[in-house]
Amino acid sequence: MTPPATTLRPGDQLASTVCGARVVVVRAPASAERRPVLACGGSPMAPATSSAQPSPPGETPHVTLIGKRYVDATGTLEVLCTSSGTGELTCDGAPMTLKAAKPLPASD
Repeated sequence: MTPPATTLRPGDQLASTVCGARVVVVRAPASAERRPVLACGGSPMAPATSSAQPSPPGETPHVTLIGKRYVDATGTLEVLCTSSGTGELTCDGAPMTLKAAKPLPASD
């Protein structure tokens, strides 16, 4: 039996249970009915604790990159990666994508 999804709020810190990835929620759905399941490497992410240590860097390439923002397909959930990991971020089973940088206005 899968535990019910927790309500994600901006500022929540989450950690992967299968790799060293950690994220901070930047934007979350406003609707109380929509409770997305944020996962990394196929396992739901858990609230991060200060005592948890990220996994040491290995030879496997990092899929989740530190300092990058990831968004779901609908654009309602956005997270910022604070620690790299080898697992892929997913929201409700669909892979999250890197958020594209906004172009700066021309300074003429």
